[in-house]
Amino acid sequence: MQKLVDGIHEFQQKFFTSQKLLFERLAQGQQPLALFITCSDSRIDPSLLTQTQPGELFIMRNAGNIVPPYGAVQGGEAATIEFAVCALKVKDIIVCGHSHCGAMNGLLHPEKVGDLPAVRAWLSHAEATSRIMSENYKHITEEAPRLTATVEENVLVQLENLRTHPSVAASLGRDELKLHGWVYKFETGQVFGYNAEQGQYGPVDQAVARTPEPHSAELPSI
Repeated sequence: MQKLVDGIHEFQQKFFTSQKLLFERLAQGQQPLALFITCSDSRIDPSLLTQTQPGELFIMRNAGNIVPPYGAVQGGEAATIEFAVCALKVKDIIVCGHSHCGAMNGLLHPEKVGDLPAVRAWLSHAEATSRIMSENYKHITEEAPRLTATVEENVLVQLENLRTHPSVAASLGRDELKLHGWVYKFETGQVFGYNAEQGQYGPVDQAVARTPEPHSAELPSI
C-alpha cells in the first residue's frame, strides 16, 4: 500500500504540476476517442499500450473482457456502453483480449474455477466461446495454442454481444461507429487486430478499419 501512496505523492509533485493545463481542461468535460474494453488483468495498461493521455480513452474492464448480451444482466457493462455511445459519442469501440488470460484459461478448464462461483457465473457470458473451442478446435490439443485461439475467438464473440446493445446497433446502422477486435501479447508488446476481409488476426495497423463480420478466427496467429 505504501508504494501506492508514494506514487500519488510523486504524481502530484511531478506529473500533475507539469500537466496542470491538461487537468484543468479535463475538468470542463471529456471527449474520449474510443471505448476500450479489456481485461482486468494487472499486466495490461490501456493508456500505456496506446500512448494516450487522460481523457482520450473511456475504459471498461472486467475478467475476460466480456460483454454480456443486452438484457442478460443489469450491470455496469450495459450502462458503460450506452453512455459511451449515446452521451460521449465515441466513434470506435475496441475489445482487446490478451495473452495468458486467466479468465479464458478458466473457461477451458472449469475445474480451476470450481471454488469461485461468481467467476463461474460470469464466464457463462462466454459460453459461445467455449462451444466454438470444443466443436471447432478439436485439432488443437497443445495447451498454449489452444489458449491463444480461445482468447482470439472470445474477442469475436464479445464483438457479437456488443451488437445486441441497442445503442451500438443504432449507431452501427447510421455508420457512426466502428467495432475493432484486438489481442495484446504482453510478453512481446505486439498488438494484433482482426481483419474482417481476411477473416484472421494480423498486425493491428494492417487490420481493416471496418466492423468485423461474424466469423471464426483461423488458426492462432499469435
